[in-house]
Amino acid sequence: MKSVADYLIEFRFHGYAKKYARSLIFDVAKKFRVRGVTRKRAVPHITLFGPFTTNNERRMVSTVASIGQRYELVPFSVNGFSHFNNWANKVIYLKIDPSDKLEELRWELSKNLRQIVNTKSNFDCQKKYSFHSTIAFKDIDNKFSKISNYIKSKEEPNIKQHLLRITILKNGKILYEYDLIQRKLLNRKEARSKFHWQRTIQEFKSMDTGFDHEIENEEDFQEEDIDMSFWKKLKSFFGF
Repeated sequence: MKSVADYLIEFRFHGYAKKYARSLIFDVAKKFRVRGVTRKRAVPHITLFGPFTTNNERRMVSTVASIGQRYELVPFSVNGFSHFNNWANKVIYLKIDPSDKLEELRWELSKNLRQIVNTKSNFDCQKKYSFHSTIAFKDIDNKFSKISNYIKSKEEPNIKQHLLRITILKNGKILYEYDLIQRKLLNRKEARSKFHWQRTIQEFKSMDTGFDHEIENEEDFQEEDIDMSFWKKLKSFFGF
């Protein structure tokens, strides 16, 4: 029997925001011995839609690309900390302050994709959406208060960022990315290509957004949320 694939639409942080978020994720993982985020490669991101299943992958990808074509510079900011705390869902996260464009993009994805896919998330059906990027979840129930207090003791971030690509994941791996800067759909090979990433960055720089710090340290260009070897996981957990 053929297994059903899980898909997810997300945006992946880059530059300083990515460096900051990953550092915080591993700091919390090491200090409190939690592995909900670090059990696989930690890829700081914002979920835009999903998870979901579909019987028409081609149409789904085409829909994401056609919506992406209507957007170019989509700003937002990473602005402070917050959490979800209920019996079914305990998550500590970075707060995202979305621009009108980001809210429009997310809702447009939702309205169009819900017509052709089977969503697993109630949030996909709601226009009001809590944009966030997870710091810790899953195995934090007994440590939630301590982690929350620790996070509150830190200086709150205020980091400007733009969406550069919309990433489509299939079973946790990049399937396609729509590049808002190059204005084209990238297949898996192109999406993971350093050459294409550098083109994205160069074109973004030429737009003169005024946030040059946003794209520093881009040699660490695209990392997938893939399983690591036992020793790599162990080293990551202890911050080596």
